[in-house]
This record gives sequence, structure tokens and C-alpha cells, in this order.
Amino acid sequence: MDSESTTYVWPRQATPSDTEQLEGWLAERGWEVDPTVYMAGAGGAAVQVRRAGAVWADGEPGLLILPAETVVWDGARIRIAPPTASPTTAVPTVAVPAVARTTAAVAAAAVPERCPAS
Repeated sequence: MDSESTTYVWPRQATPSDTEQLEGWLAERGWEVDPTVYMAGAGGAAVQVRRAGAVWADGEPGLLILPAETVVWDGARIRIAPPTASPTTAVPTVAVPAVARTTAAVAAAAVPERCPAS
């Protein structure tokens, strides 16, 4: 990754080396990893970032970067890139019979028949 890059992908299962790369990328843009916030999950560590040094003000929102998210630098601020659909994350399509496509048909199918009371 070069210093001219406007994006950084925070990988799943990030290593200390990945953290060092992110810290360098952020520093070139006036941001830093917030050392007071640490979150870990099944996909790896999430990092909280904030503006560096005197620019940072208490109460100013930082940015939480989750594993596999792409961070975008637009020259003034950092944000998370919108997710893109890929074959590995796309929602599968399921064929639905025409009769079940109306609300009335779905509701009728969901109500079980009752046995007459004796």
C-alpha cells in the first residue's frame, strides 16, 4: 500500500503488522488509532480511530472500523466505504410459487385448520 492510496482495507483476523500499516496510513492523514478502545470478535479486532493530536476534541466522534471494512480518505475526512455485493456475500434468491406472493395467500397458508370442538 502506498501513501497516495485513498483507501485502506482493514482485514479479517488482522495481525500486529496490519495494525502498524493502518497506523502509518492514518498518521499520514492526521488520524490515529484510539488506544482506549479495543474490540474483538469472531472476524478479528475492530479499531476505533480519531483525529490525531490537538485536532482531536473530547466528545468528537471517532470512527469504528470493523474487520473486512474499507476505509476511504477523501482529503478531509475518513469514512467507511459502502459495502459492495459480491458472490460470497450476496443473498441467495429463492423461487416463490405465484400463489404465495399475495399477503392473503400467505396469511391463509399460515393459519392451521382447527378441529371442530366437540
